[in-house]
Amino acid sequence: MSAILLYWLVYAGGLAFLAGCVVRAIRYSRQPLHLRWEIYPVPHGPSGELKIMVPEILFLKGLWEFNRPMWYVSFPFHFGLYLLAAGVVLLGCAAVAPVTLFAALHRTYVVCGTAGAFLTLAGALGLLARRLAVRELRQYSSLGDFLNLLFFAATVALLLAGQWLRPAGSPGPLAILRGAATFDTIVKLPVVLAAGMAAGAVLLAYIPMTHMAHFIAKYFTYHRVRWDESVNVPGGSIEKRMAEYLMYRPTWSAPHVAAGGRTWAEIATTNPAKGAVK
Repeated sequence: MSAILLYWLVYAGGLAFLAGCVVRAIRYSRQPLHLRWEIYPVPHGPSGELKIMVPEILFLKGLWEFNRPMWYVSFPFHFGLYLLAAGVVLLGCAAVAPVTLFAALHRTYVVCGTAGAFLTLAGALGLLARRLAVRELRQYSSLGDFLNLLFFAATVALLLAGQWLRPAGSPGPLAILRGAATFDTIVKLPVVLAAGMAAGAVLLAYIPMTHMAHFIAKYFTYHRVRWDESVNVPGGSIEKRMAEYLMYRPTWSAPHVAAGGRTWAEIATTNPAKGAVK
């Protein structure tokens, strides 16, 4: 692979990831009003929200409490991705850091990147094995779920192999990043490492197009669903929006819904136990 092609792939992958995340966030923000989850306590103030969100996002606290076997494979996968992201940021900082800070940043990004890659690989393989071994998970897993995990595992394995098995004196991630910043076409890329970086760029662009982008929904899940304290007053905006939603005409094919052009109001006032009115 030529250096210029890899540079374009890296830039395109990063831009596609950012654009995809923005599009996802806009779509989530335009979704119809949620059903209220009023059994959940609502924290007040940024500190109260952070006390709940930080343990959940970083350590998957809910999964630890309610599905411990799944946590053992899901946590390494997610925390490994966090470390990989931190390693990329530190790598970028090392590329432009003064000499006095370079050594510390270099050691830190190597530790974060290596630990993150091994954790992500172990987590991806663990999740894949669990989806195959546990009947309940296997029934709810699509072909795409398996392919996504294999994509992650293969990409991280290529990156690890490319970094640790590259020929002595060949450019590493830092040199390649500096080359990408200046479009240095004379950089001699190690084949396996270049393949891993190319796969990583493609994976980055692919993530927002799939349900793996659920991390974007975290904000809306907490602030628009669990913690929404908007008051429903007569004649208010909530009442007007709900009246609009009840006139929607779902196209679901499930027999018990029997949409058939009916409005939500008609479907909601039908007793499913007595059969949907066609």
